Amino acid sequence: MINCIIVEDQPPAQRVLQKYISEIDNLHLKATYADAIQCMAYLKTEPVDLIFLDIHLPRISGLDFLRSLKSRPQVILTTAFSDYALESYEYNVLDYLLKPFSFERFVQAVSKVNIPNKEFSKNLTETSINNSNILFIKSGYEHIKINIAEILYIKSDADYTEIFTTNKKYLTQESLRYWETNLDAKNFTRIHKSYIINIVKIEKISGNNVQINKNIKLPIGRAFKEEFMKQLLL
Repeated sequence: MINCIIVEDQPPAQRVLQKYISEIDNLHLKATYADAIQCMAYLKTEPVDLIFLDIHLPRISGLDFLRSLKSRPQVILTTAFSDYALESYEYNVLDYLLKPFSFERFVQAVSKVNIPNKEFSKNLTETSINNSNILFIKSGYEHIKINIAEILYIKSDADYTEIFTTNKKYLTQESLRYWETNLDAKNFTRIHKSYIINIVKIEKISGNNVQINKNIKLPIGRAFKEEFMKQLLL
């Protein structure tokens, strides 16, 4: 369990963070403060693992607050201003979230928190892929069970991937290369620099597009087309 606090003076921003934190099982919110002075007193007796910290705060700024800490928890900055991004990384912050930010961006930031059982999480995912028809994907601090047969395709999106199933979409921290290496190559193949598809779900191929489940069309990259067609025709 990762214990965290919020230091944020705007109630709407507090509510957004509280909601996002509540949606991640292993993230536990211990307190919310409107200014850093109150937080300083709390940290003297109640150490935490992670602080969600605004920069523009009353009485003392978020960066001045960071300078004052002798023992510094992991920090994710949350601010409406991009001007301090470079300076903030001098304090080894995990991430710099520009308001307003999405839940997906929040998850991406939280995924950088140092988790003691990270190796266990990695092993759990790999074991699931290699030994059964299900896998457990790590999404934020949750491990979510997915039936491999229900995966339609996987899409690369910046620093994470999205797994699209028959009914739902899941955000994961693994790279597209990771899924290409670990999923069964007889059923899953790379068709584009951004896509892996489940061959079983293909309805038809038209030109440079693959149609999946009647209403999803994905592009076939030129660099992947020849190998992809060979695989289908074997």
